[in-house]
Amino acid sequence: MENEVDIAKLIHRGGIYIDVEGSTPKEIYDTISKRIDLPEEISAEQVASALNARESILSTAVGNGIALPHARTPLMKEEEDQRIVVVYLKEPIDMKAPDERPVTTMFILLTHNSQVHLKVLSTLAGLFRSLRFRRALEERAGEAELSSLIKELA
Repeated sequence: MENEVDIAKLIHRGGIYIDVEGSTPKEIYDTISKRIDLPEEISAEQVASALNARESILSTAVGNGIALPHARTPLMKEEEDQRIVVVYLKEPIDMKAPDERPVTTMFILLTHNSQVHLKVLSTLAGLFRSLRFRRALEERAGEAELSSLIKELA
């Protein structure tokens, strides 16, 4: 279990936010960064700035209405501070996804090292291949339902 990443636990730590408003990634990152629970040493401005900087390089949209915003370098100092923030957007936004679908759901990755970051990406990519998981996202599943699906599918 040493090399495993507990996606459900990371989502529990990060939280799920529904009907987040914004018409651009920047507006959404600026809004959500102020709402999420962060460790004391990390400010909402640092998170928003890091997400916006990464997005300006290349879209984090991966297709199927999903984006994986993250910083270019890990923001979290401690392993126990890592989290995934699930954001259901009030209105879909165009983030230049490979499949050209507008983004409706974001998984904001806040990790403490690149190895964990890559494991999270790999695990999420596997989950996103599941039609059941994608449908749950489209229906704005809550934490209990997502957690159950993650345990079953991951």
